[in-house]
Amino acid sequence: MRKYNDKNSDKRKGKPEGSEKKDFKGGKRNSGEFRSKGIGQKNEKGLKGGKSDFSERKSIDSRKSGFKDEKVKRDFSEQDEADFKSVYKGRGKNQKPIFEKVHKSEIEDKKRPKKKFKNPFGNEPVEDRPNYNFDKIEKTRGQKNPSGETRLNKYIANAGVSSRREADALIEKGLVSVNGQVVKEMGYKVQKGDKVSYKGKLLNPEKPVYLLLNKPKDFITTTDDPMERKTVMSLIENACEERVFPVGRLDRNTTGLLLFTNDGELAAKLSHPSNQIKKIYQVTLDKPLTQNHEKDILDGLELEDGAVSVDDMQVLSKDRTILGLEIHVGRNRIVRRIFAHLGYDVVALDRVLYAGLDKKDLPRGRYRFLAEKEVVRLKYFT
Repeated sequence: MRKYNDKNSDKRKGKPEGSEKKDFKGGKRNSGEFRSKGIGQKNEKGLKGGKSDFSERKSIDSRKSGFKDEKVKRDFSEQDEADFKSVYKGRGKNQKPIFEKVHKSEIEDKKRPKKKFKNPFGNEPVEDRPNYNFDKIEKTRGQKNPSGETRLNKYIANAGVSSRREADALIEKGLVSVNGQVVKEMGYKVQKGDKVSYKGKLLNPEKPVYLLLNKPKDFITTTDDPMERKTVMSLIENACEERVFPVGRLDRNTTGLLLFTNDGELAAKLSHPSNQIKKIYQVTLDKPLTQNHEKDILDGLELEDGAVSVDDMQVLSKDRTILGLEIHVGRNRIVRRIFAHLGYDVVALDRVLYAGLDKKDLPRGRYRFLAEKEVVRLKYFT
């Protein structure tokens, strides 16, 4: 293409010679001045100086901005870490808990007003509560005290505060007083009419209560849930006036036998691993159990929190998805974790036997009081 110089181009456009181009502000365009600044010229890489300078300045600005953003993020994380809370979101197939960081304001917004839960299983009447009398068995075993005195740790345990061993620690810390005086003496005996207080609160030895519940699915094993979910306490709220608590726990989606009592000594006994309390579960898997995996379970597995062994296991269905599992280990979610370790998902888990107690004549969602002979066996012969 043919090129024209400035003069020829001016002539072609009808402009007088020597007319000068004007810049956008009406001033004269000084091409030499622009060239002295490097604008419009090519650099060593073949790029025009103006664009190169602009991109370089932009890069520097972006780096500065990036450093500033990182600093802001650091300051934000350090200053506002307390404003966030880890919220439990459930468990994965490996039975490990999943948590998510949520701002406290979002949690507060989601709080619902408290509402009383209506027990869908509470229409049928429950048999009368038995009056337990262990004097005969205690006398036979040499445990009856004819003077009417009671050891202080036993008094605290009978009030439902703790086990006897835990009560000894409370006494040693000076948290227990008798008739207004702090008592730290181990083996101290309470007389009839003495007033015993724990942390300033008067204790009244309650009548012992022993309840067995056939827990349904979708209930939390806890005495109080801040998330307002359904708890097992709502299923037994009309059973007695005494404050009882669950012995051990069952997961939300696990069904079956759950014991409640205000007998702290018995609760500690049944919960302690050294007593090896027998439990039998019916397990339903998402796929058939292989014979190799059956052998591995019976031989014992090594989980992340140590070795675990089962007492017995039987395949109950032809398709090998329903099993009976006997175990005395009481670690958290142990049955589900055993099968998750081998790649199975437990779709249903039901505890059918606990410490010799079974579900006979006890429908799902219902409870019953233990007979005296059952309590005697648990307290003195288990």
